[in-house]
Amino acid sequence: MKIYEELKERGLIAQTTDEVQVCDLLDNKQTAFYIGFDPTADSLHVGHFIPIMVAAHLQRAGHTPIMLFGGGTGMIGDPSGKTDMRRMLSKEEIAHNISCFQKQMSHLIDFTGGKAVMANNADWLTNLNYIDFLRDIGVCFSVNRMLAAECYKQRLERGLSFFEMNYMLMQSYDFLELFRRYGCRLEIGGDDQWSNIIGGVELIRRKENQDAYGMTVSLLTNSEGKKMGKTERGAVWLDPEKTSPFEFYQYWRNVNDADVVKCLKILTFLPMKQIEQFEHLEGQQLNEAKELLAYEVTRQIHGKAEAEKARSSARAIFGQGMNTENMPSTKIGSSNFTSGKIAVLDLLVKASVASSKAEARRLIAQGGISVDGKKVESPAAVLTPAEFEKQDKKYIIIRKGKKVYHKVILDIDL
Repeated sequence: MKIYEELKERGLIAQTTDEVQVCDLLDNKQTAFYIGFDPTADSLHVGHFIPIMVAAHLQRAGHTPIMLFGGGTGMIGDPSGKTDMRRMLSKEEIAHNISCFQKQMSHLIDFTGGKAVMANNADWLTNLNYIDFLRDIGVCFSVNRMLAAECYKQRLERGLSFFEMNYMLMQSYDFLELFRRYGCRLEIGGDDQWSNIIGGVELIRRKENQDAYGMTVSLLTNSEGKKMGKTERGAVWLDPEKTSPFEFYQYWRNVNDADVVKCLKILTFLPMKQIEQFEHLEGQQLNEAKELLAYEVTRQIHGKAEAEKARSSARAIFGQGMNTENMPSTKIGSSNFTSGKIAVLDLLVKASVASSKAEARRLIAQGGISVDGKKVESPAAVLTPAEFEKQDKKYIIIRKGKKVYHKVILDIDL
């Protein structure tokens, strides 16, 4: 199976500027392509996973990924999908975030021996002369067409700064610069980048009289069309300090039955014939597929050793063996106790098992919270230090529902 057909069959491609030409480029030629990442946080998250997987598939097919970090564009911030202007980051924050991205991407993209390129658009954007830029690049853009683009149109009612309007020009210029430096002919991004990608394609045509192309990748959504990659604790991060390998594994182990096969296609390199074996399974029969999904995705991001630890811990916990070694945990000390007690409501919020006291009350009222195997009956329930120190241990296990476990450790003697 050729690479373009495989990407389509896996459900990874949303749209292209010219499907016939993009298919020919990817199936019959070797090309450089780029994907841009603005360093707005110090970790990639699950939302970045799909474009990185597309890059990995294309690299395996012989193409050269250019992973472009927005050291320049990150100083402005992309208005796409945002109702307000992004917080402006310092140069130091941006540099730190880029270093984190580079490390995480290396798990999926091979940067050795020139097989892939890491680029930073600060190298060309920060030294631009603004007047020259407007005369050379700005004249190629119609304000009317820009305002009709979805990424700007949805912001007009709340206010769109001229500062942010420059973003499309800068991203388009990135494509032109990468075309000139590396012969890059394809830009890949999320659907929210469509207008910016078209801007770059047209800029290359106008300035270089050459063809270039754009392709957007599918969003990671569930069977109801809602974005995946969020938990009550926030985003599912690729950084193990933000989302532990066990939590990461459990996120994928607990996906809805209707989403398992789709996630296997999009987020793993498993052969399609193997994945198709799961398409007609239901209920308990899908548990093997869910475990395979969780293991493969965790292995790709955190390595084989962490994936095996997460899998064995999950099997022990849910098989009632209760191996707590790799369970998500929170430490508490004397400052968390008042008059020798801590309210279970406060503890649930402290451990991020619940996002608020209101949610914690609801969970308890619904019978969804247990502490060390005993159901919490009242929102007024409290715990004392002695309850953390039973049977030569200094922790308790909170269970939410059937699948969420959290260890709370008494960190010091009280």
